Amino acid sequence: MKITDILATRSSTFSFEFFPPRDDEGLARLFETVAALRSYHPAYVSVTYGAGGSTRRMTLDLVRRIKAETGIETMAHLTCVGSTRDEIAQILDQLAQADIDNVLALRGDPPKGQEQFQAVAGGFAHGDELVAFIREQHPELCIGVAGYPEKHPESSDRRTDLTYLVNKVRAGANFIITQLFFGDRDYFAFVEQLHEAGLSVPVLPGIMPITNVSQIKRFTATCGARIPTTLLNQLEVVQEDSEAVRAVGVAHAVAQCQELLAGGAPGIHLYTLNRSTASVEILDKLLA
Repeated sequence: MKITDILATRSSTFSFEFFPPRDDEGLARLFETVAALRSYHPAYVSVTYGAGGSTRRMTLDLVRRIKAETGIETMAHLTCVGSTRDEIAQILDQLAQADIDNVLALRGDPPKGQEQFQAVAGGFAHGDELVAFIREQHPELCIGVAGYPEKHPESSDRRTDLTYLVNKVRAGANFIITQLFFGDRDYFAFVEQLHEAGLSVPVLPGIMPITNVSQIKRFTATCGARIPTTLLNQLEVVQEDSEAVRAVGVAHAVAQCQELLAGGAPGIHLYTLNRSTASVEILDKLLA
């Protein structure tokens, strides 16, 4: 089932992002997480590509297996990194054959050791090119793209970044999932800018519960997100106490989600890091 069809039938949704694990132990833990979150009736779950597109085979296997074994709708991430048009066409055919209806189309981050993104010969340089190709090859697919409420770190300014996102939607994208952020005003301003640009596709806020201070500092440095000073101060006071860090992170995420849903966000997409504890705590508080 297409994610846009699910969004049209629910007033709000919850969904989860996973990444392909490195070993059998990680795989077992992932499916324990899926099982723990299944009772919350997620609208869908997504599975990322590894850095540089390194786990594309496992991404395909996981979205097929999760959908077949749990009945949860799935979405495969697909990037331009290291892939030619022909290779991407093969992946799309495999998704279609597996009855996967949804794909998140991303340019992708440069592989390790490469400072700037470089398209391979016969590949794509920009996300809108990938979206257009997917729409041409498999018009039946539901296509999501990424959006940055605080702008992509490679963009010179918000206006330029917004232009790139508008191009992706006009190339055929059906909905947007945002990069993680911690200030809801950024999300609402972002949605308003999209409306002013003439776009009306759903914009799903991506929320990452903070469970580790050094980890979230690395993530935000990479993606260009800001941690509000008040929140950062709270975290740094308790950073040596993992339980206290999670409590602060969960409380902030709950407050974020409540404000976002009250303000009209169509759902919440939780970045789980393949663990269920923080997501379960957030959902229990939201659904209480």
